[in-house]
Amino acid sequence: MDGLALTLTVLDYAAVAVFGASGALAAARRKHDIITFGFFAAVTGVGGGTLRDLLIDAPVFWVLRPEYLVVCLAAATAIWVFGWGRGRERLLLWLDALGLAAYAVVGALKAISLGVAPLAAVVMGVLTATFGGVLRDVLAHEPSVLLKRELYVTPALLGATLFVAVRAVGQPELAVALGFLAAFGVRAGAILFGWRMPGFPGRAPPD
Repeated sequence: MDGLALTLTVLDYAAVAVFGASGALAAARRKHDIITFGFFAAVTGVGGGTLRDLLIDAPVFWVLRPEYLVVCLAAATAIWVFGWGRGRERLLLWLDALGLAAYAVVGALKAISLGVAPLAAVVMGVLTATFGGVLRDVLAHEPSVLLKRELYVTPALLGATLFVAVRAVGQPELAVALGFLAAFGVRAGAILFGWRMPGFPGRAPPD
């Protein structure tokens, strides 16, 4: 395995782990049992990649390689053991940011490797990066990140777009680094400084 392939593999498993941990943290906040911890972790960890694979008509990745589920369950077990305390809310945000940045790149790369057009590959990167978090919020009865003006989809879109564009000019290693850092940097700015997109300036339509 060359250096780029190893980096992408590490990013892939790391994204599953941190998204799984964020799902388990959401279960911890609701004081669910260990089975629900595992379920939240698995759905959050593999949800985005599952949607991507179904849309591009690829074998669903965790069905062929169930070790991804093991990673999710290990993350859930770690959260169960170490518990929920002060600072865990902030930890969930940062874990989600890392997973989002990694999956924006990994999702776009898998789509491109299967012959998907560049624009569609960017969309696949965004879906891979965000759909697991959306499912987590729905399961935990939390306000969806998509309904907030805080930057969430935008970092994934930026990261996936940069990755696809830079890779197209023959710089795959640089593409991975730039895509990941751009997505994580913008999401970090949203967490730390409240960066957000401007809202619709016109008057809302009547009900």
